[in-house]
Amino acid sequence: MKKYRDFYFKKAKKENYPARSVYKLKEMDKAFKLFSPGQKVLDLGASPGSWSLYAAQKVGPKGHVVAVDLNPPGTTFPEQVSFVQADVFTSDTHLQEVLEQYAPFDLIISDMAPKTTGIKFTDQARSYNLAEQALSLARNWLKAKGHFVVKIFLGPDVPNLVQEMRKSFTKVKQFKPKSSRSESKEMFLVGLGYKKS
Repeated sequence: MKKYRDFYFKKAKKENYPARSVYKLKEMDKAFKLFSPGQKVLDLGASPGSWSLYAAQKVGPKGHVVAVDLNPPGTTFPEQVSFVQADVFTSDTHLQEVLEQYAPFDLIISDMAPKTTGIKFTDQARSYNLAEQALSLARNWLKAKGHFVVKIFLGPDVPNLVQEMRKSFTKVKQFKPKSSRSESKEMFLVGLGYKKS
């Protein structure tokens, strides 16, 4: 187990990513072809910055990534990344201006997680709440046929979120990356083909 965990940790260090979470996004990209050059991407819960770095590589110099987190990043970003330290669910004026500048987005990705308490039910409920808020935001800022990726902790609420996402996306897939720690309760829901009303 430890050896497995170290593999992704060391790989991230070697490839200059601040966290091992980048491999989860790479797996999802490989499975669902999420990225293409020139896209505009919104990364929620972006710190320490691995997902934004990967997104920037994939969208290239003609694309743009807006990265948002409550915490400062743990890396330096290329110029096609705009990092905003803010709560994405509040009416932060600077954040709104940046979002409006680049919206609508081709892809919205959320690796947000609640502060965990160790109480399974509480943590699941908080994770569900965050994922629901991220979905609401995606409905606001995604362009038609855009895609959405959101992290959620496994629990009885997951089917509800899948049902809710099916109202807005052509396809909804559940994905547990191989690079997730085996004891981790996280999974990802991937909404493909936004049906903008």
